[in-house]
Amino acid sequence: MKIVALKEINESRVALVPDSIKKLLLLEGIEVLVEKDLTSMVSNEAYEKAGAKVVDSRSELLATGHVFLWVNEPTLEDIGNMRKGSLSISFLDPYNNTETVNALASSGIDAISMEMIPRTTLAQKMDALSSQASLAGYVAVILGANKLDRIFPMMMTPAGTIPPSRVFVIGAGVAGLQAIATAKRLGARVEAFDTRAVVEEQVASLGAKFVKVDLGETGQTKDGYAKALTEDQLKIQQKAMAKSCANADLVITTAKLFARKAPIIVTKEILSEMRDGSVVVDLAAGTGGNVEGTIVDQDTVIEGVHVIGIDNLPGEVAFDASSMYSSNLTNLITHFYDKEAKSISLGTEDEIMKGCLIVKDGQVVNERLKDIYGGK
Repeated sequence: MKIVALKEINESRVALVPDSIKKLLLLEGIEVLVEKDLTSMVSNEAYEKAGAKVVDSRSELLATGHVFLWVNEPTLEDIGNMRKGSLSISFLDPYNNTETVNALASSGIDAISMEMIPRTTLAQKMDALSSQASLAGYVAVILGANKLDRIFPMMMTPAGTIPPSRVFVIGAGVAGLQAIATAKRLGARVEAFDTRAVVEEQVASLGAKFVKVDLGETGQTKDGYAKALTEDQLKIQQKAMAKSCANADLVITTAKLFARKAPIIVTKEILSEMRDGSVVVDLAAGTGGNVEGTIVDQDTVIEGVHVIGIDNLPGEVAFDASSMYSSNLTNLITHFYDKEAKSISLGTEDEIMKGCLIVKDGQVVNERLKDIYGGK
């Protein structure tokens, strides 16, 4: 079985690193091939030393590979040149990338979506969404600290004592918790809010203050995501958030809704109450934004506040992001590798595979997508 990694378009991360190749080659019947100059972070020689074959011809790889590993979804052009019956594994965003999913199906290419990996204990080592979100939370604090016109820790000087910066994190999922931990390590005073009261203990364990807001009935999905709020609940939340935002030097918003547009939490009215020169990092910029006026991949000044809307925050630390993602892919392949057939088993009787397999044998087979694509 030929496992292939190809160069990405407008992406600093890469799907496969040498350490993962060494692990994959322990599986009997596996051959790993990478496109020449796959990434500037790792040399062709390093890939060859790990046991991969470096190939100059992209078209040759597309025509002969069995399993294709990507960070982002393949282009329509690449799909048209991929070997029929092959398997594509990537972040796919199947709720929105309908053209790509349909192209995969019509081309007879099976597809796994990494963001659809179930959030279970067994699947944790394959959970690329969480691994990348953790890095996004870290990067958000570093970017915010760099942009902010204040230092993070308290500092006692002959000229007087400088108080610590105040950081307010909205959303205490994987990204939010990492943001809290990073801000605390840098010496900031941290507050956090989440619609799920169940995370209060986790927030407190990191040394942050949990901001309580009575929103009535909320909760989380079976996969651990926060449930969408009603319009009335959003208004209550915004009103409560206004005070915490006004007191903060740096606000980090992480409220994403899976397969849906992100909710507006920080309005222009709230921004107008914040100190000029303060900073907001919007982790949901790529899905509509939590901040009114966010522009994707830009640093915008709104009501005197710097609003950072970089979509691909993990890409800012591409080396570690690639290593983590490559490990997630390797764990997925290892878990589902059939030694006798020397291929990846796509049987949907397994709960993990059932959750992440999108296309099989020319059909969209995922139960959660049938309202969009129809299917069996």
